[in-house]
Amino acid sequence: MKQKRGAWTRSMNARMWFDAFTVLVAIVFYSVAWPTLHLTHAVPVPVQPFIAALAAFPILLIRINPALGWAISAGSALVIALAIPHQPNNEIPIQVVHILCLFALLFGVALRAAVPVIAVAWAATSLLLATTMADGGGDLAGSAWGWPIALAAVVLLALMMRWLVQSREQLLRKEEENELERARRTILEEKARIARDLHDVVAHHMSLVVVQAQTAPYRVVGVTPAARAEFESIGATAREALNEIRGMLGVLRSDGQLPEHAPQPKAADVLGLFEGARRAGVHLDWTIDGPLDAVPETTGLALYRIVQESLSNASRHAPGAPVQVMISCGVDVHLSVGNAPGAVPAKQGDNGGHGIAGMRARALAAGGEVTAGARSDGGFEVRARLPLGPAVDLPLDPAGALGSMIADR
Repeated sequence: MKQKRGAWTRSMNARMWFDAFTVLVAIVFYSVAWPTLHLTHAVPVPVQPFIAALAAFPILLIRINPALGWAISAGSALVIALAIPHQPNNEIPIQVVHILCLFALLFGVALRAAVPVIAVAWAATSLLLATTMADGGGDLAGSAWGWPIALAAVVLLALMMRWLVQSREQLLRKEEENELERARRTILEEKARIARDLHDVVAHHMSLVVVQAQTAPYRVVGVTPAARAEFESIGATAREALNEIRGMLGVLRSDGQLPEHAPQPKAADVLGLFEGARRAGVHLDWTIDGPLDAVPETTGLALYRIVQESLSNASRHAPGAPVQVMISCGVDVHLSVGNAPGAVPAKQGDNGGHGIAGMRARALAAGGEVTAGARSDGGFEVRARLPLGPAVDLPLDPAGALGSMIADR
C-alpha cells in the first residue's frame, strides 16, 4: 500500500513539473510569436495577439488532449498560410514558433493517441507543411519529401518512447502478479502444513481409539457379548469420525475445493446418527414427519450437523438421560432435540466450547435459526428452523465442522 501511495505521489509530482514546463514553453513561444508577427505577416495590430495565441498556446494541451491541441494548431496554421498574406521579405507562410508547436503536438499525439489517429495527424501535418512551405522558398522550404520524413522521424521517436514505457509498465505488473502468486503459494503451503499437523495430531489419537476398541476383546479377559458389541460400536464411531476429519482437512490441502472422496452428509443421514447413538448407549427416541430426501443439500447438511452436535452435547452433559428428537418437514424443517436431567453427574470442567454458537452459525448460513436453553424439568432442549426453499450454499469450513463435532455448549 505504501509503495502504491509513493508511486502515485511521484506521478503527481512529475505531472506538476511537466505542466509547469509546458506553461513556461507556451509563454516563451508567445513572447516570441507576438513581437515578430508583424515582420512575417501583414496583420493589423489589434489582431496580432490572437494570431500569436493560435501559434503558441495550443501546446498547453499536449498532456491533457494532444490530439485536440494538434487539430487547433494545424487548422490555424492552414488558415494563416492561406488567408493572411506574409511580408514580401518573408520566405515562409507559417511562423517558426507555429511549426515548433506543431512538431511538439504531433510528438504528443504519437505518445498518447491510437495508431489511426497518429497516422491521420502525420499525414495531415506532412501535407500541410509540404504544400504551404514549398511555395515560400528559402532554407525551410526544402523538398516535398523533406517534411514527411522529418515528421516521420518525430513520430517514430515518440512511438519508441511509448513502447518502452509500456514494456516497463507490463514488467512492473508482471512482477506484482508474481509477488501475489508467491504470497498465494505461501498461504497454500501454510494451509497444507496446518492440515498435516492437524491430521498428525487428531488422526493419530483417533486411530489409537479405533485400534484399542478393536483389540480390546482379545486383550481383556472375560469380555461379555454386550461389552464386545460396545467396543465394536466405539470402533465404528471412531472410524466414522476419522473419515470426516480427513475429508475436512482435505479442504485445507486443496485450496478450498471439495475433495471428491469426502461427500457431505444429507438430511437422510441423520438416521445413521440415531443408530450410532443408540449403539453408543444413548436412550434415544426419534420421530420424523415428512420425507427427508426432499430436504435441499444446504439445509440437509445444516440439519445433520445440528443433530450431531445436539446428540453429542446431550450424551456429554447429561449422561444416561433419555433423549427425544423430533423432525418435521413441512413448509420449513423444524427440529427439536431435548433431554431430561442426566442420570449420573457430568464430568466437571468439560465446558466452555462453542457448540451452540456453531449450530446458530450453520442455521444462519442456511437461512434458518436455532434456539437452545434449559427446560423446566431441568433438562435441555435445542430447537431449529431451517428453510426447505433455495438457500445460499454453505461453504465447507474445517474449523466450523470440527467445532460442530467436538465443541461443548
